[in-house]
Amino acid sequence: VQLQAYGGGLVQAGASLRLSCAASGRSFSIYNMGWFRQTPGKEREFVAGITRSGDRTYYADNVSGRFTVSRDNAKTTVYLQMNSLKVEDAAVYYCAADLRDLRVGARYWGQGTQVTVSS
Repeated sequence: VQLQAYGGGLVQAGASLRLSCAASGRSFSIYNMGWFRQTPGKEREFVAGITRSGDRTYYADNVSGRFTVSRDNAKTTVYLQMNSLKVEDAAVYYCAADLRDLRVGARYWGQGTQVTVSS
């Protein structure tokens, strides 16, 4: 599966932003999907994940309650709605796919999209 993320940008703290990740290739609906992020000098960290059917979602503690991951299997797209953004949310965000739980890693990655949050 090939992934392409978009929707990043510059926003002020407290604002909202929605990222999208369009998938191409076969069998999008068999993959668990999710989002990771990375800042310079730090390891890539898990942000949010959603099961292949969309019936379950899971989040990192530092975004729970502010971020919402969703997917549209008909459009082969996964979304990350980010509300109440904080300066510390600034990072390059990557979408990912795997047959496993994404909290243990991901096999397929999209290119990153930059999110910048100003104070």
